[in-house]
Amino acid sequence: MRRGLVAATAAVGVLALAGACLVGVRWWQSRDRTTFAEATSYAPADAARLTWTDWAAVRDAVGTDDLDTLLDDAFERDLSSGSALVQSAPVLERAFGFSPASIAWELLSQSSDGAVVIVRLGGGSDLDGVADHLADAGFTEPEEDDGVWQGGPDLLAGIGSDLTPELGYVALVPDHDLVLTSDQPDYLQQVVDDLGDDSLPAPMRDVVAASGSPQSAVVYDGDYTCSELAMSHADAEEQATAERLISEAGGVDPLTAYAMSVQPDREVRVAMAFSSAEQARANADSRAVLAAGPAPGQGGDFSDRFTVESATAEGDVATLDLAPAEGAYVLSDLSSGPVLFATC
Repeated sequence: MRRGLVAATAAVGVLALAGACLVGVRWWQSRDRTTFAEATSYAPADAARLTWTDWAAVRDAVGTDDLDTLLDDAFERDLSSGSALVQSAPVLERAFGFSPASIAWELLSQSSDGAVVIVRLGGGSDLDGVADHLADAGFTEPEEDDGVWQGGPDLLAGIGSDLTPELGYVALVPDHDLVLTSDQPDYLQQVVDDLGDDSLPAPMRDVVAASGSPQSAVVYDGDYTCSELAMSHADAEEQATAERLISEAGGVDPLTAYAMSVQPDREVRVAMAFSSAEQARANADSRAVLAAGPAPGQGGDFSDRFTVESATAEGDVATLDLAPAEGAYVLSDLSSGPVLFATC
């Protein structure tokens, strides 16, 4: 009897030690992970397009948390083009209890199945306060703590005319201090149920890692990149010019993921994932040439917008660091096609 108890106790001790080791490993991994990488770890596995805004870093960069001034200055610095909350911000602050003036960061994930906005609250707001605001605004509280607050388009219309449909349904996740919103309650619930699986495809995780700690960024999977940034969006004459330029540069290979980000020093970094390290090395060279030349489909030359500071390759990822010209909006202007240096 006692031997059984000792054995059971020992087993519990082993399990506890194993659990502690696992927690320690997770803590060590999260300690080395950037805020950007942590945020994207919450994105659903089907994400094809991510847009990221580090609002805490943006507030530091512009030197204010006054909402109107923040939004104006963030726009001028090309730091807010990926945000899903900018248009809704004034009403959001009043009716939901948070806004870009108080949150830590925002990640918008989009796929063919749905869209979800993931928000990490900052020191100026808390989940209890958000819950109170939701109740006061007319949202129906879920029966389960991890359930979805039911709102919908009619409720949003009554709250304010500028609210994006993605705010129609809301989930609060205390374990991660997150607010998640979507225009589809079932999709939102599925994202909440799978939260924290870190299930993005490896190429997307790779370009996120290569992007460091950006203030604003877009991340695309391979299919989205090769569709939305393709030279097929240009007219026939510009497509012919692009084919010639690509041939002269040494050719390109299809991308498996893509990220463009504004760095803390205001440089723009482009990270491109490929099927092999050999392709990454070759494409770092050829795409650097393309990024320094004419911009068919965009007009003028890329050199009117930025200077290519460096082109490197590490593993399967090629990286271009670009220094924007004064007044150029590189991230917002080149987040959609045609973009010659990002074509497949």
